[in-house]
Amino acid sequence: MEIVRILPFALAAALVGCQTARRPAPDTLIAHRGESADAPENTLPAFRMAVDRGFGFECDLYLSSDGRVFAFHDRDLSRTTGGANTNRCADVSWSETLSKLDVGSWGRWADSRYRGTPPALLEDILALARPGRKIYLELKAGPEIVPAVKEVLAAQDRATPDTVLFISFSEEVCRAVKEQLPAYRVYWLTGSDGMTAGKAVAGARAAQADGVDMKFDPDLVTEAFVSEVKGAGLSFHVWTVNDLALALRAFAVGADTVTTDCAKRLYDEYRALFEHETPERDPFADRIRDGAAFPTLR
Repeated sequence: MEIVRILPFALAAALVGCQTARRPAPDTLIAHRGESADAPENTLPAFRMAVDRGFGFECDLYLSSDGRVFAFHDRDLSRTTGGANTNRCADVSWSETLSKLDVGSWGRWADSRYRGTPPALLEDILALARPGRKIYLELKAGPEIVPAVKEVLAAQDRATPDTVLFISFSEEVCRAVKEQLPAYRVYWLTGSDGMTAGKAVAGARAAQADGVDMKFDPDLVTEAFVSEVKGAGLSFHVWTVNDLALALRAFAVGADTVTTDCAKRLYDEYRALFEHETPERDPFADRIRDGAAFPTLR
């Protein structure tokens, strides 16, 4: 594996002193829409691949017109059906439309082994719950989806508050989850534009959330930023990071988890960089403590 460049001094300085930083690992890397670099996003094959590789995963959920909770990212069905259906997710039924859609052969997945894959139902997603593999349920609909999700959760016994949590950009939806499913953790999703630690804390508190899940901007999210958020009693998480150097920086400044499209690749790259280190030594903490720059890979 060729190391092609070294992070600038400013990044190395940001890593100094963060001796308790977490690192890329199966319990800190969350597969975004499943292992979406290697299987069609938001499908059972992508989710199952993440779990089989040892990772938790994130999925996006909508409520169909006939009350079924299913995985889909966009507000309408066009992109990942290859234009076969352009309706809004909320306007179509599972029984008549969604169950018959192919979301496994769009774009680069054309003619792949995933052809014919339908959208995933929440009950099938929850069947993949395993200890040590967190499932992040992003609620894309309004608060009307929460009772339907609660019903699905009540009908099964595999997924629990230890293996499932909720994320949403909507403060109203976060509050609805905390009111109706108080045992489950909720993270408030936010972008990074114009964000300060104070705004992040205020947004999470307004949402009655347990943590902040923020788009990662390495110029904005510093150790002081994360410290202020955590000092308010919140956990801190970032999305979506597909570069090892940026993932290492996020962990170094205090992120609890990093959501990524390529969990296995980041994990394998990290292990390859430090495979020469002895088990007795903690290379990640040592390099942070020494202020050494981390390499990034082509």
